Amino acid sequence: MAVPKRKMSRSNTRSRRAQWKTTPVATVACPQCRSPKLPHAVCTVCGTYNGRQVIEV
Repeated sequence: MAVPKRKMSRSNTRSRRAQWKTTPVATVACPQCRSPKLPHAVCTVCGTYNGRQVIEV
């Protein structure tokens, strides 16, 4: 098992942890109503998915 040979300093630890960033939510335009929606999901505005009406809105 890999074990660190020396203790990592506070500045190195904090600079490593500073690289964890959140990414923005990816959205695509709905082909029917052009509103932003999540990819591979039903549009919440018009209720279509893959060119057909899936839910009644």
